[in-house]
Amino acid sequence: MANGSDDRRGFLRGLTAATGLAAAAPLARAQSGGGGDYSFLPGYARTQQYKSLKQSSFDTTGGNRDYWPIAAGGVREVFNATGPGVITHIWFTIAARSDQHLKEIVLRGYWDGNEKPSIEAPIGDFFGLNLGQYVLYESAYLACSPGKSLNCYFAMPYQKSARFTVTNEGKQPIGAFYSNIDYQTVPALPSDVLYFHAQYRQAAPCVPVTGEAAKVNLDGKQNYVFAETRGRGHLMGVTLGVLQNADGWWGEGDDMIFADDENKPSINGTGSEDYFLGSWDFGGVDTAVPFAHRQYGAPLIVAGERTGGRYHCYRWHGDNPVTFQRYLKHTIEHGHANDRGDNFFSVCYWYQNTPYTDFPALAPVAQRIPKVVTPR
Repeated sequence: MANGSDDRRGFLRGLTAATGLAAAAPLARAQSGGGGDYSFLPGYARTQQYKSLKQSSFDTTGGNRDYWPIAAGGVREVFNATGPGVITHIWFTIAARSDQHLKEIVLRGYWDGNEKPSIEAPIGDFFGLNLGQYVLYESAYLACSPGKSLNCYFAMPYQKSARFTVTNEGKQPIGAFYSNIDYQTVPALPSDVLYFHAQYRQAAPCVPVTGEAAKVNLDGKQNYVFAETRGRGHLMGVTLGVLQNADGWWGEGDDMIFADDENKPSINGTGSEDYFLGSWDFGGVDTAVPFAHRQYGAPLIVAGERTGGRYHCYRWHGDNPVTFQRYLKHTIEHGHANDRGDNFFSVCYWYQNTPYTDFPALAPVAQRIPKVVTPR
């Protein structure tokens, strides 16, 4: 237990030492040169060590065309910097002809010159809009504001370099892609700094377990998998979109997190809505109320518990990032003991000590578009 606590403290120290106003106090204390406890001063009232910078889509000619068009099939590099540094905030807003652009545009992020991404997800899913529709909400790390603006506040440190691209996998051009990415250059990062990862997965539909096997599930082998990785790090949370393929409550599934033991979960939950820190079917068939809080929420609930019902959910572990030394697999049942076959679309977010993890192949665009699938 002591090692786990040290890991969490080290993670939080590393994160705050690398980011914005929260970093100001420790950075300022480190360079103050004087004794005494000045904790009564907010961090932003003391000298900082970093340099604030931004890369954006501003019109370099001095005009007002502060955006990039992206052709069908086109790729646009939206960020490229050398380190050490930290991305502190990402803001995008998009004007596109296609109603499915949140599923068609893919965001990828690369750390320290790696050829394969550590961040890969349809852009809507990355920002918690997992069913391809805009929903206004605010959380600790992700938000969608009026005007369809997408915001991310995960700190993303890098030692050598960082690069982000967006790819238009749709058949229609993107008329205007607006981008602002705020970052810091720093003299150095701590040796235990971790790399941010975001992995998209889907099951459309999940395959229901039937018969006696649908009554008991102790090993989690048929669970929906949010992410699986090897290395050392901390799980930060997930976003999940659910499109129901049948009437009834989809959320009787328990979360199961496997940390360092591939055969047995170290964390077992009590129900899907419980994992997302709601309760009782989020309020039931006709009385469910969407909600969005700092660490958890379900900001979209439409036609709940009915065929075609739609849910956006998120859960952050910022209070207690789930640590792993060698291995992590984050899973959840789809229905009790995996007895339902609804559509799941998710992104899992975590930090780990290596800047690349083998991701499963991204589903083609046509398969990413949410569609009700009923038995034939």
